[in-house]
Amino acid sequence: MKRLLSPLAILISTITMFAQTNSSFTEAKLSPAERSIVQAGRLIEKNPKNYEAYNALALAQSRRARETSDQSFYDQAEETLRKSVAISSGNFDGERIQVLVLLGRHEFATAREEAQKLNKRVPDDVMVYGFLSDANAELGKYEEAEKAAQLMLDLRAGNLPALTRAAYLRELFGDVDGALELMQMALESTPPGETEDQAWILSQIGHLQLSEGKLAESEDSLQRALSLFPGYCYALGYLGKLKVAQGKYDEAVSLLRQRYRAAPHAENGYDLGEALELAGQSSDAKKAFLEFEGKSLLETHKSYNSNRELIFYYADHAKQPAQALEVAQREFAHRHDVYTLDAYAWALHVNGRDEDARTEIGTALAVGIRDANLFRHAGAIALALGDRAAAQHYLTESSELKAPGSEQAKMLLATLGAKAPQL
Repeated sequence: MKRLLSPLAILISTITMFAQTNSSFTEAKLSPAERSIVQAGRLIEKNPKNYEAYNALALAQSRRARETSDQSFYDQAEETLRKSVAISSGNFDGERIQVLVLLGRHEFATAREEAQKLNKRVPDDVMVYGFLSDANAELGKYEEAEKAAQLMLDLRAGNLPALTRAAYLRELFGDVDGALELMQMALESTPPGETEDQAWILSQIGHLQLSEGKLAESEDSLQRALSLFPGYCYALGYLGKLKVAQGKYDEAVSLLRQRYRAAPHAENGYDLGEALELAGQSSDAKKAFLEFEGKSLLETHKSYNSNRELIFYYADHAKQPAQALEVAQREFAHRHDVYTLDAYAWALHVNGRDEDARTEIGTALAVGIRDANLFRHAGAIALALGDRAAAQHYLTESSELKAPGSEQAKMLLATLGAKAPQL
């Protein structure tokens, strides 16, 4: 029988109606996730044995993790789910939210295994296919990710979670215009009150526009995200990268510093260090990089880590190629998505293993992705191998995108005596 509406979805609908008729002035100032946390808490107070209320609370805590970029909310969600399972062992919605928590913690292989188990139990649940798409994409299993996303659309045409996942895959496959079209459809389908969802989608639209060098359009999308959700970390991060692409390094530093104060994660510290370096603030850049390295090393063996940034730090800034390769090999053992392949290829390159590097970057680009930094890396690797034709091809591709990484590609092109596109 087709599972059209789960108990959790019914509960969330009830909570939404409750919020519309009983929200106080104080609650009106809360974020969507915070309101859901308060409302689920009230239901738990009313009936402490209501496992569905605990599921709703765990879901809201997971959403709050995305709103704030604070991983501790996933710990809270997991503790809440334990209470749900204690009341109703094996309840489907609780186990499904547990997969969401695993994805949030970047435990992609485990999330995939658990989602596959749930899929066997309920073969027509749309969100389980969404989680399968997420996990497979992060592991580099793109055919399986695409199949799962398509099944989401087949089960419920035009549903919002499927649109955003299909958009991400379109981007990876090199169809940025198609990705933008799907993200715009997702934005138009988002309820007006879901300001964080809207801000997230607008941030992704801004990212896609930035990847094609559409800087004015990207800035407009990102500013819209910030107007909906002030201080939103994702929008601040992409806007900081946009300012770097514009050569406005001091503005980039200000934006990325603001993001780092709100979300002091290692990867955010790395972006700040790079911007400080570009802004000529070498002393502050050194401090930022050292702080980044310390934080990154603490989490390097965990599933939620900043290993890709650590690889590029050792390769490009600390000039410690052996350490870059060690981290890259460890990350590569767990996942083969295009960005991990790129980082691994770059680590191989700085260690003089350019034939191996060309294989890995070639595997990444074969997916179809059009990314200025990946093209630049492929060009530099080809150049190191003496393949000037391939180097010129990749560096030209990078330059023509007029995106972050394009300026460095343009400089490399100049060493070939080739004419670069005007940026």
